[in-house]
Amino acid sequence: MHAPRLTVVVPVFNEQDNIAPLVGEIVAALRGRAAGDGGNFEIVYVDDHSGDGTLPALQRLKAEVPELRVLRHAIQSGQSTAIRTGVRAARGAWIATLDGDGQNDPADIPKLLAMRARSPADVKLFAGWRVDRRDSGSKRWASKWANAIRARMLHDDTPDTGCGTKLFERAAFLDLPYFDHMHRYLPALMQRAGWKTVSVPVNHRHRATGVSKYNNLGRALVGISDLRGVAWLIRRGKVTAVEEVD
Repeated sequence: MHAPRLTVVVPVFNEQDNIAPLVGEIVAALRGRAAGDGGNFEIVYVDDHSGDGTLPALQRLKAEVPELRVLRHAIQSGQSTAIRTGVRAARGAWIATLDGDGQNDPADIPKLLAMRARSPADVKLFAGWRVDRRDSGSKRWASKWANAIRARMLHDDTPDTGCGTKLFERAAFLDLPYFDHMHRYLPALMQRAGWKTVSVPVNHRHRATGVSKYNNLGRALVGISDLRGVAWLIRRGKVTAVEEVD
């Protein structure tokens, strides 16, 4: 069997009831029809040391879904670390990510792949843009202000960095500086590395089961420190063209 060209990475923490429905949707969206990838894909779930039935649910599915691989953190390490764990283990040259709560629509992955197929080679990140958010009013308000502050400080020309639906080149991602919560700043970090990014409108859905693992205050407090750090990285970054000389 050929190595997959696309890896779908899904970080999860206590999402036992969302496992089977989301895996089924990923398979339906990609099996035999992944645009530009010939249906050749794998799914890598990273369980961030869940305390519910998430891991048994994934283990049961492995017998039914040959594309599914399951990794588990020995201790809870956060979403950014889970994403990086999945990317490092991935066999595909390109990575699609989805949040594990089911609010991201796997049917959008072929749309991102199609956008990649008609984009220049220096576009290394296709970021989902939730134009019609299905969150609570307070969460939408908090995200609106957070995006405005981030855009003002980082100038990343990205309307929505919090969407879990993304497509990016594995090698470009692994070359980025790693830190906790880095997944929220991928457009700015990719641009800092000299690559281009594109925002693509995607679907967003209500959470069917389970509860959000974040609150607005906690996210805001962490975000202030992260923004300062990323702004510093951008100011101190330097990209230099290199050519080999005979």
